[in-house]
Amino acid sequence: MENNHYVYILECRDGTLYTGYTNNVQKRLQVHSSGKGAKYTRGRLPVTLIYEKQFTNKSEALKEEYKIKKLTKQQKLKLVKTRDAKVVDSEKLS
Repeated sequence: MENNHYVYILECRDGTLYTGYTNNVQKRLQVHSSGKGAKYTRGRLPVTLIYEKQFTNKSEALKEEYKIKKLTKQQKLKLVKTRDAKVVDSEKLS
């Protein structure tokens, strides 16, 4: 079975960040960009994909998404910058 489970971060036009889960990053980005994605991103177009990370299963990806969503904006930007694959330990991102 393929490892098509991803967590991604989008940067919105207003500088805010949106974190999500998908099994197809490019298709999901197209949906967001068309204005049919998450309600949060609809009024903040255009969006830019700034981070994506692949996982071996959906459970791992959803756990990581939850952890990322709890981070501050600065911690998320540090994650994006460092691309630390196993980070999502908020203490490491302080």
